[in-house]
Amino acid sequence: MADFFSSGWSMYIMVITAISIAGCLWLTMTLSKKHPPGESVGTTGHSWDDTLEELNNPLPRWWIWLFYLTIAFAVVYLVLYPGFGANKGSFGWSQTGQYEQEVQKVDAALKPVFAKFLQQDLQQVSADPQAKAMGERMYLTYCVQCHGSDARGSKGFPNLTDTDWLHGGDPAAIEKTILEGRNGMMPPMAAAVGSAADVENVANYVLSLSGSAHDAVKASLGKPKFAACAACHGPDGKGNPALGAPNLTDKIWLYGGSVASIMETINKGRANQMPAFKELLGEGKVRVLAAYVWGLSNTPQKSASAQQAVQ
Repeated sequence: MADFFSSGWSMYIMVITAISIAGCLWLTMTLSKKHPPGESVGTTGHSWDDTLEELNNPLPRWWIWLFYLTIAFAVVYLVLYPGFGANKGSFGWSQTGQYEQEVQKVDAALKPVFAKFLQQDLQQVSADPQAKAMGERMYLTYCVQCHGSDARGSKGFPNLTDTDWLHGGDPAAIEKTILEGRNGMMPPMAAAVGSAADVENVANYVLSLSGSAHDAVKASLGKPKFAACAACHGPDGKGNPALGAPNLTDKIWLYGGSVASIMETINKGRANQMPAFKELLGEGKVRVLAAYVWGLSNTPQKSASAQQAVQ
């Protein structure tokens, strides 16, 4: 109530509130009047079955006092707490302030925990049972809406359990993605490719790169036209993590791997965005979340084996 954009709106609320309370008080006082002794009590004017009528007796005293108590409570509440226009109340309480206090309290309690994880390598964090449990809870809170409860994603939302990554799947790249977010953009390429037939031919050639079912004749015709795509996806179609350009040689498709889906992508382009979580979560929580996400497609054992293979 204290966030009005103009004093006029605040004044309007104050007047309506004051009139409402005053009206309730007047109505209660009117209904609490007793009939003078000896005066006959009239009826409300309602009649049922011609003989059954309702007497216009005053309300019970205990009921009247409950109304008075309610009105007094409303007045005291509006003095102490926000609600009377832009008045913040003598306590200075607000939902935002209480929320921030609770967040600060929790952050202070968890700060040493996340500070410990910030000093560790992300792969070490991924192997920590406490960090894994915390990361899972954060994933189910912040990530499940897009990537699904099983982290396998859906159309337009990447699968986090495989090893196919648009911007790189190493721990640092995943952490950067969560911290800063990503903007994915493929422009419409139909004009660069050529005619509608050329678009279909390129779609078949793209399918041939991963060994998927395709028309061999159309694929051969589409190969020269693929040069328009090579700037991002590379001449071999293996993609470019620096640009977020996907690998076209595997059978993992973000928007579908049919001829029709690929043609739609070429004709209309694609746009996607992942929001940044640095401001919302902070670096400590992001480190734990990134370790959990990395662990969905990796394990410390797998990672060690991979490092030995490289060496």
